Amino acid sequence: MPGIDEEHPVYGPFFGVMGAASAIIFSALGAAYGTAKSGTGIAAMSVMRPELIMKSIIPVVMAGIIAIYGLVVAVLIAGSIKIPEEYPLYKGFVHLGAGLAVGFSGLAAGFAIGIVGDAGVRGTAQQPRLFVGMILILIFAEVLGLYGLIVAIFLYAK
Repeated sequence: MPGIDEEHPVYGPFFGVMGAASAIIFSALGAAYGTAKSGTGIAAMSVMRPELIMKSIIPVVMAGIIAIYGLVVAVLIAGSIKIPEEYPLYKGFVHLGAGLAVGFSGLAAGFAIGIVGDAGVRGTAQQPRLFVGMILILIFAEVLGLYGLIVAIFLYAK
């Protein structure tokens, strides 16, 4: 069993824990912003067109998926953190990078989903043909978070 040395310092697991925390914190912040911003658009739109409420929930669902990406990476990282003697510093740095990758990309995706969702549902209430365009833009915003998840999984596997 390796001991505490330059390769396995006592503070090594700190970076892994920060990676797990960053993954869930930043992706949840993005999801919360996307949900709140889209929700205000849905509330404003539903006054004029209450029959479109269920159709307009799509941005909120897509924002929630962003938080799931962060949760998956955070659970993976947290499950592999060990005592300092068995957790190399390299692994801690890689886990921090994985958490930051999914967290910040989730934050950016959540912001994009919120802004597009808000404007999209309000616009769709006035012109129903905007719906397909809104969905396409939301997909492109969502895929930003997916890119972060892919990078995080590649980093985690190193």
